[in-house]
Amino acid sequence: MNPLPAVRDAWFFFTHHISAIARLCLPLLLLEAFCQYQLTAHFGADANPAYAILLGALFYPLYAGPLILFLDARSNGHNPGSLQLIGAGLQLWPAFALLTGLSTLLIAVGLSLFILPGLWVMIRLAFSEPILVLQRTAPLQAMQQSFAMSRGRFLPLFACLTGLLVPLWLLEWWTTPKPGDSLLWILHQAGNGFLQLFALVVVFRLYMILVTQAARH
Repeated sequence: MNPLPAVRDAWFFFTHHISAIARLCLPLLLLEAFCQYQLTAHFGADANPAYAILLGALFYPLYAGPLILFLDARSNGHNPGSLQLIGAGLQLWPAFALLTGLSTLLIAVGLSLFILPGLWVMIRLAFSEPILVLQRTAPLQAMQQSFAMSRGRFLPLFACLTGLLVPLWLLEWWTTPKPGDSLLWILHQAGNGFLQLFALVVVFRLYMILVTQAARH
């Protein structure tokens, strides 16, 4: 599997629909960043990581689910409104939130074991989100199907996703403002979260390629 055409197609889509994606996701990203700031301000930098996991499980599905639905709709020539997409995403929120929490915990456990196991889990679970949203599967079933879909494709997926995410993580670390600059910090977190949505667009494109190939066979 060559991921480069998928990255090219995803970049074309992301840049040509950036305003629609921003309208759909950016308000929730700003709200998530505000809550992250309040969490850090209240509990300090040494807050229990479980709070951050819960916050991510609460907010991430609220914009990732509608984004996946938007990608699927545009791929099929439809153009639903943001409210319609958010409404459909809310119906998926309980299952998506559970998937997000389970995935985050598994990746965190793997990262605690010399980092590489965490990256392995992250790559093997890459397709679980589009599977859950588009196939309406249960979280555990989506994770199992993602493991099956990524079998034998780990290295190209690893090179593709780490090549996208590591520079964004480094950019976020390098440009993080001082904690006292609350507004700037919130804007910075939301902006970085928005850029990282590009990886989800790439994953969706890879997922659609694999689904199409499977249908042909």
